[in-house]
Amino acid sequence: MYKKTILKNGLRIIAIPDRNTQAVTVLLLVKTGSKNETKEINGISHFLEHMLFKGTKKRTTSTEIAEALDKIGGNYNAFTSEDFTGYFAKVEASHFDLALDWVADIYLNSLLPQKEIKKEKGVIIEEINMYYDTPMMYIFNLWKKLLYGDQPAGWSVAGEKKSVRNITREQLLSYWKHHYTASNSLVCIAGNVESVEAIKKVKKYFSELSKGKIRSKSRVIEKQDKPNSLLYFKKTDQTHLCLGVRAYNLFHPQKYTAELLSIILGGMMSSRMFIRVREQLGLAYYVATSLESDPDTGFLFTRAGVDNKNVDKAIKAILEEYKKIRKEMVSTEELQKAKDYIKGKMALSLEASDALASFYGGQDLLENKILTQKQIFEEIDKVTPRDILKVAQDIFQPKKLNLALLGPFKNKKLFENLLKEF
Repeated sequence: MYKKTILKNGLRIIAIPDRNTQAVTVLLLVKTGSKNETKEINGISHFLEHMLFKGTKKRTTSTEIAEALDKIGGNYNAFTSEDFTGYFAKVEASHFDLALDWVADIYLNSLLPQKEIKKEKGVIIEEINMYYDTPMMYIFNLWKKLLYGDQPAGWSVAGEKKSVRNITREQLLSYWKHHYTASNSLVCIAGNVESVEAIKKVKKYFSELSKGKIRSKSRVIEKQDKPNSLLYFKKTDQTHLCLGVRAYNLFHPQKYTAELLSIILGGMMSSRMFIRVREQLGLAYYVATSLESDPDTGFLFTRAGVDNKNVDKAIKAILEEYKKIRKEMVSTEELQKAKDYIKGKMALSLEASDALASFYGGQDLLENKILTQKQIFEEIDKVTPRDILKVAQDIFQPKKLNLALLGPFKNKKLFENLLKEF
């Protein structure tokens, strides 16, 4: 299904051919993100991602960079997370050469012009302001801050306004030089291409890239022995909350069990949280349970937006569902529904070339291994109702419980008392 090559300089190349699509995606991943930063340069991974669209030796302005793919109706963008940064171009298959040239160009030849750095600081600060003014988004930042505090895992990926304002061109260049190296990067090609030919073309661009060193990052410190809460006061008509527990990282043997547990609780419109909190109690428009698993962190949480006067009711309802699944084994039928949901969603999503590239490339970059869709389905099928119960009993403990809340509240004691009842 896929072909993988590692160049002498350490760059990984993965090709996934798919003749059933008219598209091809070129995805370049770099194993660096906000967890690789220090407080002084918090936000630099995201800042650098922005700057690679501001001009290269070949395409000297941001307009030229954009027009190159706009002219052929291509999709292109970039993203930054805690653990990696990505750049991609998705085009009609006949334009593969252009897409590869475009991605390689911004990765290898960006100019980082000083005047653009100054302007882009304003753009990023407005992006940060957007997060502050969007409670559904900002509550997740508060959740991470609650769990991890003043360490990279607890910082915003976009950075703080002060740190962004103070980042210099020299710091951007240094970060680019030390992290954007062959041993720290991966190129994934997915779609209507021939594997051998695609890999050959990637080699032409990246074979001379400096190998560099694989950069270490600070170890995440997880310390909790009692329920924790964080209140962010804001005059809102609706309170937004994240309520959940510390869970498992990407390498934990029970990660698929935890994923199924999250689906049963709140991953579908027929899941327990949706039925209880929205359909039966009418407390929220949006309510969902999610599992986040990274190389060194993991958590399961339920998020919701509720009327200010119903916050306590929503918290109690969520906690009751956590208690129930911790005490009572799920039925074979409910577990099978969750399994079929995950497999169906994955099968549908992987029809797209960009999703294929992310699926294969993300696994290899973060886990140093690749499981095919079939292999993952086999792991999912192994999970039993007893496995779900054991994981629920392991993670749903009072000492692992956390509540982040954004709304017109200042009295933490009220919510701490609710958590103590768990």
